[in-house]
Amino acid sequence: MTLKLTLIALFLPLFPLSMVQNLILARLRAPIVRAALLLLWPQLGVALLYTLQPQIPAFIVTWALLSAGFYALRLLTVRDLGLWAAFLASSALALSWGLAVRGVDVTTLRLFVFWFSLPAALLVLLTGPLVRRLGAAYAGLFTGIVERQPRLAVVLTAVVLSTIATPPFPGFFALLDLLRGLGNAAAVGVLGVWLLWGWAATRILQGFVAGSGREIVAPDLAKSSMLTYTAVLAVLVAVGLQFTGGGL
Repeated sequence: MTLKLTLIALFLPLFPLSMVQNLILARLRAPIVRAALLLLWPQLGVALLYTLQPQIPAFIVTWALLSAGFYALRLLTVRDLGLWAAFLASSALALSWGLAVRGVDVTTLRLFVFWFSLPAALLVLLTGPLVRRLGAAYAGLFTGIVERQPRLAVVLTAVVLSTIATPPFPGFFALLDLLRGLGNAAAVGVLGVWLLWGWAATRILQGFVAGSGREIVAPDLAKSSMLTYTAVLAVLVAVGLQFTGGGL
């Protein structure tokens, strides 16, 4: 692989180059800084791709699918919510190479990575309230938060659903557009990755929301914070609905 492609693959993550971003995220402590990195990192990759304009070999799609599948499998074993969000972003953003090989315009690719990096960034921001209330954003530490902290549980569930591209969030329509441009084998691979996301989301939500957990004395998510998250998600849904009748 050329030096140009190697540099781009650092930012539009392909394993093992994707480890660089995840190592940086692991060293950052402030949720807002981690969220900003998740938003900006892939956009740098898009900028480099259209600036350097390298020749993209066909095997990149296979590599991207393997990378996405690897991180999708890792999601099934991760309990830390911040790490889960980072791995989900690594899995989803690897799929952007399927559009890059097609030679889509820069706006389409920028939107694709944004639809997946923004929900992941929101999930990272949610680790702050979880750590302050539960001591750690770790699934299984306190289950059943829906009973005592319903606002936090609702926001967490909605953000997780947006990260795994459920309708009507834009990621759903972005993946449909990606699938239309892939061959049969690659499309089956993407669907398999998508299925793993859903399985992983069910497991992580069970570790926070479902069940009867230990007593939680911390207050629920503030109404103002809930409204902020709701407003962002509502904008995402509104944008997603714009793509109901067509692709990106």
